[in-house]
Amino acid sequence: MSRFKSLKANPRRSLAALATVLVAVGVTGASGASFTANSANPSNTFTAGTMTMSNTSSGVAILNASNMKPGDPATKGEVTIKNTGTVAGVFTLTRGTPVDSDGGNPMSGKLNVVVTDCGADKVCSTTADNSNKYTGTLAAMSAVIGLNSWAANEEHKYEFSVALDSTATNAYQGDNSVVPFTWDAA
Repeated sequence: MSRFKSLKANPRRSLAALATVLVAVGVTGASGASFTANSANPSNTFTAGTMTMSNTSSGVAILNASNMKPGDPATKGEVTIKNTGTVAGVFTLTRGTPVDSDGGNPMSGKLNVVVTDCGADKVCSTTADNSNKYTGTLAAMSAVIGLNSWAANEEHKYEFSVALDSTATNAYQGDNSVVPFTWDAA
């Protein structure tokens, strides 16, 4: 009983003792040891890929046909285009605007053109795996021909053939047509 008496006699002392005990419990609980760990991933590097191509006829014509006669066999030329970049790209062939020497009888309307992807074997004379990308007149050729997506280092050989249509009349004698072709990748 004497203990209880002293608490009743000095309540301030009791509160101070109680506060000290509570602080001690709090400090002990908060300062307890804990496990820690960390892991780092330094020097993360990000590099952009490249989109480049090679063209075996870069800067020169794929083919030149001269002294053409209506109905003669086609003149042919070949070019190999390669994705020399590090990323895949969608390739296209763009026909520029034909320039005809005779505006009244534009020869581009009488030039029959075939553009052939020579296939995986890159042999244009075999037809098993070849695919025609365009068949028609030079004038009617779409300005942009899609050639699909190519992986890095993928290459395609193309054959261009052109013949003067058998319906060309004397009005086309001595005429010419000039057109640029551009290969693009995106």
